[in-house]
Amino acid sequence: MVPQAQILCCKRSRKSAGLVRQLETASKMETLHDTPIKCHEIFKALPDQQRRIRVVLTNGVAGVGKTFSVQKFTLDWAEGSENQDVSLLVLLSFRELNLIKDEQYSLLRLLHVFHPTLKKLTAEKLAVCKVLFIFDGLDESRLSLDFSNREVVSDVSQKSSVNVLLTNLIQGNLLPSALVWITSRPAAANQIPPACVDRVTEVRGFTDAQKEEYFRRRSSDEELSSRIISHIKTSRSLHIMCQIPVFCWISATVLEHMLTTEQRGELPKTLTDLYSHFLLVQTKRKKH
Repeated sequence: MVPQAQILCCKRSRKSAGLVRQLETASKMETLHDTPIKCHEIFKALPDQQRRIRVVLTNGVAGVGKTFSVQKFTLDWAEGSENQDVSLLVLLSFRELNLIKDEQYSLLRLLHVFHPTLKKLTAEKLAVCKVLFIFDGLDESRLSLDFSNREVVSDVSQKSSVNVLLTNLIQGNLLPSALVWITSRPAAANQIPPACVDRVTEVRGFTDAQKEEYFRRRSSDEELSSRIISHIKTSRSLHIMCQIPVFCWISATVLEHMLTTEQRGELPKTLTDLYSHFLLVQTKRKKH
């Protein structure tokens, strides 16, 4: 078990150059405009919010935990522990949708194709059940999401382009009772007009406390964990990058290897050195 990435409900965002700078900027954003929110409560309105939360857009840099958050939400729902008011959860990646971007589909047919277990689902049943659509990875989309297109689709059996189906679903013309959750890297998030989004959230990765928790839980050797944590703290760039869960894994892989073998040399303090050592470690493991 590892600590979950931090999710915040944001009322504004900032742009910055470089992944390290982006992470550092995010960690220093004023908390006055941010509200931490649990993954399973992402569609729950805050006390000061009156309107229904129907469309949620979650952004975050690569590897920070967006897809993990989606998978955790989906697993909790499937196991019956959270969001049981949702009758049907449909997870689709934009990478999958790219494969049919030039074809004509109805929303019902789309569900049948990507989720064969739903082949018995009828238009009548779809219209009355509470559905949550999760579209993961907007930054990988090759669709032309044109929200100014005047073509209105309101029937789940009506055929149209995948682009038109998605825009009508997001705008609420198609299945207006359905919930929609979209994940994206920050640079691609502006493809969805702000007027169509009820809530913007940001996955910011591990807090400083969660970084340490990750390394301590990873190894039963407390001394080894402490040495790794101490070293990470000596490098500003490594410490910032460990906000990304997968980078914690890379760092731990390299530092555990170097600290538990007879390999000599200074421990890596830059991203380049760490990645170079990681490639060497993986190459040696593959040979064995």
